[in-house]
Amino acid sequence: MQMKNALTIVAAVAAAMFAQASFAQASAPAARAEVKAETKAAEKAGKLTPAGEGAGPTDKATAKSSKTRAERKAETKAAAKDKKLAPAGEGSPKPEAAGGTPAARADVKADTKAAVKAGTTTKAGEGPDAPKK
Repeated sequence: MQMKNALTIVAAVAAAMFAQASFAQASAPAARAEVKAETKAAEKAGKLTPAGEGAGPTDKATAKSSKTRAERKAETKAAAKDKKLAPAGEGSPKPEAAGGTPAARADVKADTKAAVKAGTTTKAGEGPDAPKK
């Protein structure tokens, strides 16, 4: 059994060595002058990413807005007045609370106490989600 493992390991090492040799220098690297020329051409075309900005350059939108700036400002002001704007830094409005009215803390405590007294509560570690033994 050990001989079979040794042969498998030797075959894997040999395959890795041959694969590495075949992939090394598959294409010659570009000369420094070529890279500088490509960079200069990209800079002239405006395709370079500005320093500190991760996303690539984007094309400017060609479609015009159907509203004027004054109209947009008025809409935003009205939404702020009606408290319909999301707080700064939060992309979406808060989700609605689950249906029903919340019970008072004292009511919940009283219900729990009554359930414990009646013996209808599930003991710790014995519920349907408890780990199997």
